[in-house]
Amino acid sequence: MFKDKNGQFSAGKLIAFIAAIVAVIIVAASCFTVVPAGHTGVVVNMGRVSETVLQEGFHFKTPFVQEIVQIDNRIVKLEVATDAFSKDLQTVSTVLAVNYRIAKDMSYSIYKEVGSNFESVLVMPAVNEVLKAVVAKYTASDLVASRSEVSVMLDEELNGKLNARGIFIEDLNIIDWDFSAEYIAAVEAKQVAEQNLIKTKTEQEEQIVIAEAEAKKKRIAAEADSDTAIIAAKAEAERIRIEAEATAEANRTIAESLNDAILRNKTIEKWDGQLPRVTAGEGSTPMISVPME
Repeated sequence: MFKDKNGQFSAGKLIAFIAAIVAVIIVAASCFTVVPAGHTGVVVNMGRVSETVLQEGFHFKTPFVQEIVQIDNRIVKLEVATDAFSKDLQTVSTVLAVNYRIAKDMSYSIYKEVGSNFESVLVMPAVNEVLKAVVAKYTASDLVASRSEVSVMLDEELNGKLNARGIFIEDLNIIDWDFSAEYIAAVEAKQVAEQNLIKTKTEQEEQIVIAEAEAKKKRIAAEADSDTAIIAAKAEAERIRIEAEATAEANRTIAESLNDAILRNKTIEKWDGQLPRVTAGEGSTPMISVPME
């Protein structure tokens, strides 16, 4: 098979045979393609992108005419570091982690418009633009306090911008907010001042509470003394009233009991047995001398 006309071994025929075998293998290999899991195959016919998208698995193709470009439709993580200005004009350095995917039915349109570099051409510029716009809506302190709210807004804004292109944001996380050294120093100074103010206010409130308690204590004591004096005065007045009523009652009883007989009897009891002396001069009015006790 590999001999020349003279029956000698021909290396040229061997090489030609091997070359033919290799060519057949190459042609056969170019007649099919395999799309791996999580990918789609964009069919390019002589440089023209077809709307036909190959799904996962084994596929035939026209050798030397069709090219199959594989697009990764799995979730891809992208970290973007950028600077933005807050509403109060503070410089905010941000690291944003974005998980996105390419819709399988949109693989051909993305490849047709931007090729395989859709991440650098579409995703990263959109992330930078949306991030700067959202950060500008918040002050630096609000960015820290409203981190979850900012993340939700970034997610909504990015999906609104990229979904029409076939790119979907599956998850978004703000890894870090970083502010200038001057701003951090100002925040720390403000926090110290606020703590001192709170401490002073607390001490003043404690003094007010103590003063109010002392005043209440004195007021209660004064009220107690006043009540005691009133009670004592009322008791004394009642005592005097009772004594007066008793005296009056006794006098009334005595007065009622003094009839004529008793009065004569008392007069007799007081008489010492001597008759009254009558003294009279000539032509004068006689005078009776009644002995007095």
